[in-house]
Amino acid sequence: MALSRLLLLCMIASEVWDSETKSTEFVCSRAARKALNIVPEMSSALSNCNGSATLSTQVQLPCTELHAASWEHKSEREKRGEIVASLRLLVEGVKSERSLRPAGCGALLLQRLENNINNYLLILTRLQLSGAVVTPSLSCVPRSTQSLRTVLMSYNLLISAKLEWFMVGLEHKCTNSR
Repeated sequence: MALSRLLLLCMIASEVWDSETKSTEFVCSRAARKALNIVPEMSSALSNCNGSATLSTQVQLPCTELHAASWEHKSEREKRGEIVASLRLLVEGVKSERSLRPAGCGALLLQRLENNINNYLLILTRLQLSGAVVTPSLSCVPRSTQSLRTVLMSYNLLISAKLEWFMVGLEHKCTNSR
C-alpha cells in the first residue's frame, strides 16, 4: 500500500511541465533535460511491482536508430518530426495497455510513463523552429514487445540519444534567447 501511495505521489509530481515557458530552458539546459528523464526511477519502481513487467498487449517501440550522416542533412523540423512520431507511437501503445490494466502498481507506472511522454511531446511541439512545416513521420519500421522493461529501455535510448543529439544541435540558439 505504501508503494502505491509513493507511486501516486511520483505520478502527480510528473504531471505536465509548463512547456510554453520551459521549452527554451529545456533546449539550453542539459540538467533540465536529464531531470525530465524518469526512466531510471521507473525501472527501479518496476522492480517493486510484482507481475507488472509483462504487458498484456504488444507495444510498438519508438525509432531509436540514428544514422549520423543522414541526420545531419535533415532540417530541424524533420528531426523533430521523427522524434515526435516515435513518441506518439509509444504513447498510444502505453495508453492502450493502461486501459487494459486493473488499478494498481502497474497501472500507476503506465500512467506516469504516459505523462512523461506527453511532457516531451508538449515541449517538442512548442519549440520555435525555422524551415518549412513537416508532417511527423517514423524513420523505421517499429518493432513490438510485451516487456515493459524493453519499452523503458527503448524510450530511454530515444530521449537520451536521439532527442539529446537534437537538443545539442539547437543549443546555438541559447545565446540568442538569454
